[in-house]
Amino acid sequence: MMPSSRRQFLSASLALATPAPKPPNVLFVLADDLGWADLSCYGSTFHETPNLDRFAASGVRFTDAYSAGSVCSPTRASIMTGRYPARVGITDYLPGDRAEGRKLKTPDDLDQLPLSEVTIAEILKQSGYQTFYAGKWHLGENGYSPLEQGFDSWIEEGRGKNDPTTGERFTKGALAFLDSHDRAKPFFAFVSYNEVHAPITAREPWIGHFRQKAASLPALSQPAIREREGWSRVRQDDPAYASMASALDAYMGRLLGRVHDLGLDENTVVIFASDNGGLCTLNKPGPTSNAPLRAGKGWLYEGGIRVPMMVRAPGVTRAGSTCHTPVISTDFFPTLLALVGQPMLPKLHADGKSMMPLLRGGKKQESRALYWHYPHYHGSMWTPGGAIREGNWKLIEFFEDNSAELYRLDQDLSERRDLAAQEPAKVRELRIKLATWRKVTGARMPEARGS
Repeated sequence: MMPSSRRQFLSASLALATPAPKPPNVLFVLADDLGWADLSCYGSTFHETPNLDRFAASGVRFTDAYSAGSVCSPTRASIMTGRYPARVGITDYLPGDRAEGRKLKTPDDLDQLPLSEVTIAEILKQSGYQTFYAGKWHLGENGYSPLEQGFDSWIEEGRGKNDPTTGERFTKGALAFLDSHDRAKPFFAFVSYNEVHAPITAREPWIGHFRQKAASLPALSQPAIREREGWSRVRQDDPAYASMASALDAYMGRLLGRVHDLGLDENTVVIFASDNGGLCTLNKPGPTSNAPLRAGKGWLYEGGIRVPMMVRAPGVTRAGSTCHTPVISTDFFPTLLALVGQPMLPKLHADGKSMMPLLRGGKKQESRALYWHYPHYHGSMWTPGGAIREGNWKLIEFFEDNSAELYRLDQDLSERRDLAAQEPAKVRELRIKLATWRKVTGARMPEARGS
């Protein structure tokens, strides 16, 4: 879709889309590299996240939520567009790994989210929403920032993106926006933190507590396990990482507190999610463990793509709910449209499905396959590959040797029992579906060197 067509689409769609009476505000908080098991409400016994735990208890907690990418930029593109990263053309983090000297020549990737893509922020802005962005964008610079993609204002990372005070700056900016927004209009505020992305830096006042907590843990005979060419951490016991999780939790608590103090609780949808799994696997053990999930950021095993995700939508969600239906980050776009009373726009969010039935407590939803395409090398020791989940079946392809692994997630959440040899028909079925999906989405594949 070219820019001129994009403007025409927006004008035509909005002529048919009248906002619902008193549409709700939306506060979307995105963590960076936060693993599925990093929160107490997801089973962590080392990290402590009381604010996020209380938030989870106030709405719906998803156990099978996925990021569309195992690294940040692809997932962020999927959230903004409702489209798979392969369809958008952003399948690696920006600027990515050019993989010089590796076995496969990886495909070229876009360096920014094209302006021809229509974002959820643009739709909401054109529907009368005030739009605000704070924090990490990682979808382009110099004309491709949030300001060109539908957001009225942006508190950017700046040079201090790895500085412990950056999250404080984002939080203060978001609080100021909440305080000063035009109460006659709804708002869409997106707050994107750097926590808990590397470099892992100790945070006061929590670091001392977690150092003591780590010192009290029993010694491990095997602190890491082999993951192909990498190593995965088997237990959460890094004090600095835990202190970063606590900082993130504190930021979330302050945002929720301000929403409450301003009397906005009953008309504000709040979403919390992570852009990919926790950094567990490297050429040495990563700073967190995603156990019982396998591997971590960069990988297409569950530890790299299954993420914490919670939603509170007044009048829609029920406190204390848990949803086990698989969902994926492309689903945010149509879900937000439904939550604010806008019609679906399937030509835009081509790969997203509204989660509204699940938010309302529905136990069943039309089954579908979920897909991943990561044809790049990554510092986590991942090599190019792809994956599909359909029902409880999960297949992962490795492009270097054209091999495939098959798992039953309901019986083997840790993906340790490869069933490919026992289930050749299921392997063929899922590989055909994955290949067909790649063709439909225009997914670009790596090539042998010299080809």
